[in-house]
This record gives sequence, structure tokens and C-alpha cells, in this order.
Amino acid sequence: MRVLLVEDEKGLGQAIKEHVADEGHAVDWFMTLADASASLATTQYDLILLDLMLPDGRGIDFLKKLRRSGGQVGVIILTALDQISDRIEGLNAGADDYLVKPFDLGELSARITAMQRRLNMTGPIALKIGELSIEIDHKLISCGEQAIDLSAREWAVLERLLRKKDAIVSKVQIENCLYEYGAEVESNTVEVYISRLRKKIGKKYIETLRGVGYRFKVTDDEIK
Repeated sequence: MRVLLVEDEKGLGQAIKEHVADEGHAVDWFMTLADASASLATTQYDLILLDLMLPDGRGIDFLKKLRRSGGQVGVIILTALDQISDRIEGLNAGADDYLVKPFDLGELSARITAMQRRLNMTGPIALKIGELSIEIDHKLISCGEQAIDLSAREWAVLERLLRKKDAIVSKVQIENCLYEYGAEVESNTVEVYISRLRKKIGKKYIETLRGVGYRFKVTDDEIK
């Protein structure tokens, strides 16, 4: 996923960014609402991790404005405000989840995974496609009895392709799920990851549409 992190505590922000990135997500981290808003205007995000108390305003106001504008991106609030009234205000403002600081990074991972399911971004938790068995939540994939080892970024590409059967995914969309804002991306990066996936899961599943993108292509009788 492409994740927007809005957090002004440097130590915590760095820890969250590294943890979420290690799980294969691209994370753009900003410490002010102004910078977050500017990035949101030009970048399509799958998830926002939002602190409520920022140097230049309240995260709640940022969230309300986002929802009034029709923004449907998933939002998890990360805050030290732990009163029931604070949680109610956050959820009523349009948050999908609310996590109180301090929290365990493992719990954050679980909340992010739950968010993916809730937004129907990854489809069924477990898939059987031809000889492939895929457990998205646990990041497990096998071909017959043979387990297949994928890196975090290979999983990120595979999940992007699996979101909708036969949907075309552009090269830019794949780059966006792999790298944060400002990262240097080699021109052949996507091709490299697609090639690695084909070697590991089989060439027949990933189709290249030249000049358009890629798609995970299966027939209906292969899905169980």
C-alpha cells in the first residue's frame, strides 16, 4: 500500500515509518498538516496514519475536511488522547480505526491488515488459484506442497496485482506501492520485480500489456 503518515514526534514517526516500510508498504512521512495536505493533493494513498495534535492544527479538522471533500482513503488515528469522548469524536469525524499511544508496532500491523480486509483491497484472505495457495494475511504462498519465499516488496507487487482479477495495473501504480515520495526509482525496477515473481509463481499468471501495465490473469475455473 501507499501510506501517508502524519506524525510530529520524530522518534515515533521514524519507528513507524521503518516498521511499516519493512512490511512492504511505501510510506510518506510528514510532520505538519500543511505538508500532508500538499502531498495528498498530488498522490493517491491507500491509508493515512494520523496523529491528532500537530504543530499547525488538529488532525480531527484535517480528517473532517478530507471526508467533506469525498475522500474515501482509509484512516487510522494514532494519538495519546485516550478519553472515550476523544475516540467518539475521531470515529464520528470519519476515522476507520483509533489506536492510543503508546502502542505496540505489532498491533499497528494487525490494524493495517484488518483495514485492508475492511476496504476489500486484497479480496479473500485465502486464495486457491490453479496450483497456487495464497494466504494474504500471513504472507504465505505455495505451489502444490512447495512453499514459495517472497520478499516484502515482491509481496507488495503481488497484492497490488491481486486486488481485482484481470484488472490492469500500471507501472506507476506499482512504483507507488513500492517507494515513498522522493525515492530514486530505477527505470527497470518494476520489470525486475515482475520477473522475480514470474520465476517464483509461474509465468502464466502475470500478463504484460505493453505500454499499459500488468495484470494477474487467471480463468474462472482456476479460482477455488
